[in-house]
Amino acid sequence: MMGHRPARPVGPDVWSTCRELIPAGSVYAFLAEHRDELFPEEMFADLYAATDGRPSIPPQELACVLVLQALLHHSDPEAALALRCDLRWKAACGLGLHDRGFDPSLLVYFRQRLRRSGDPNRIFARVSQVAAASGVLSGRTRRVLDSVVLEDAVATQDTITQLIAAIRRAGRQVPGAAQVITERCHATDYGQAGKPAIAWDDATARQELVSALVTDALAVVAAFETAARAGKLDEAAGQALALLALVAGQDVEPAEGSDGTDGRWRIARKVAPDRIISTVDPQTRHVHKTVQHRQDGYKGHVVIEPDTGLFTGVRLTMASGAGNHEAEVGVDLLTGEPAGPATFEVLGDSAYGTGDARAALADAGHTAVIKPAPLRPAVAGGFTIGDFHVDEVAGTVTCPAGVQRHITPARHVVFGAACSTCPLRQRCTTSKDGRTLRLHPHDALLRQARHVWATDPRLRAAYRQHRPMVERSIAWLIGADGGARKLRYRGVGRNNLWLNLRAAALNMRRLINLGLTHVQGDWTLRPATG
Repeated sequence: MMGHRPARPVGPDVWSTCRELIPAGSVYAFLAEHRDELFPEEMFADLYAATDGRPSIPPQELACVLVLQALLHHSDPEAALALRCDLRWKAACGLGLHDRGFDPSLLVYFRQRLRRSGDPNRIFARVSQVAAASGVLSGRTRRVLDSVVLEDAVATQDTITQLIAAIRRAGRQVPGAAQVITERCHATDYGQAGKPAIAWDDATARQELVSALVTDALAVVAAFETAARAGKLDEAAGQALALLALVAGQDVEPAEGSDGTDGRWRIARKVAPDRIISTVDPQTRHVHKTVQHRQDGYKGHVVIEPDTGLFTGVRLTMASGAGNHEAEVGVDLLTGEPAGPATFEVLGDSAYGTGDARAALADAGHTAVIKPAPLRPAVAGGFTIGDFHVDEVAGTVTCPAGVQRHITPARHVVFGAACSTCPLRQRCTTSKDGRTLRLHPHDALLRQARHVWATDPRLRAAYRQHRPMVERSIAWLIGADGGARKLRYRGVGRNNLWLNLRAAALNMRRLINLGLTHVQGDWTLRPATG
């Protein structure tokens, strides 16, 4: 049952008695004054039973703690200790001087309730509503799309560690699997922690271990495959079995001269697409933010209003895989803002300049100020697809040598035999069958974007003008020392909730600095003084 604030605090009210000690214009002072208006009780009513149960800690108090925790990137024990000992936290949350706060585990339960509710990101949405009501976004027609890599909270595992961990997990969570592992799986002692004791500098020994582990994994999967297909396994067991099957296939391949049926396997000489890198957190991924810099973790996607630095949309996703690309997520985040114009001038780097993204932005009425991705020639220093003239009306493409070919229904253009005697061949292709183009469905839109970017200096100027504030907002997000880049939780759901809380806290601090206040029932910005 939802708790309510007691009529009298435990001991002297900190805000009433120590107001002069709380920094004016701080988040603490703002929450102390406007906590009830910012987070009304009814905002959290759906998280609690109507009548049954023991009254809980008031949700307003928990919401304030979550905001302060996200702003300062505290752990649960650190936040609980601050609430107990720090006058600023007590004032912000409406506590008395002698109030001892609550156990850190309550924050886990409250986040879990939020995450499992129909509106898990309501705190970010509420701060966004306040921003819109204050008028700070009125007339601001630009939005910037960007992303940041956030590091996971687990260690990256090698193939052998993943295989052993996945088999052990199946033994714990799949009914009957422990017996199957005991009877049929002999690559190692799965009841003993750590890696098997083998000669790790011996390549033959390592390959034999990999072969035995894969054979064990496939035996466990085969033993329960029928039950899984029939839906006889619960969610946890089904996930454990699916993870085991995935790990057993993503990093291994048949050994040389084998097809795998003889039980001989080796670690694959390539990296599987969308590879799982930890069985502890199966949703974390390798990610290349730049060609040279590889990280492990998730991607935080943001939409920023560049004049104020406010986050108008945030979402955390896996770092790779279908539906997680910057262009897809960024375009989707532009929808659903509580206020502002229906259309925007959208700025972004080349990651957001895909044909599909540009088409979606154009269909929604937005104007794209997005740096085009560089064209890569098939031959170093040679021709790119931009050097070929495309006539969409006639359905033809003309190459730099003047050879014309028709566009196929699959939007391929095959020059074939014409390349064999072409004097420009060395600058165009290394294929013995000649040059073949694969035109994007929105090729015309991409060509127009490259032309406009190259010929209109105003676009490049606008991009450069608004980039610094965006970089500052990203710096706020990851923290002054980069400490907030390291996530504390596992999985997309928990970390996405954290990202929304972090953005809500940063927005609140920014709004306070811009003069946010609550006067006669309305959110407004105080006029600048001086």
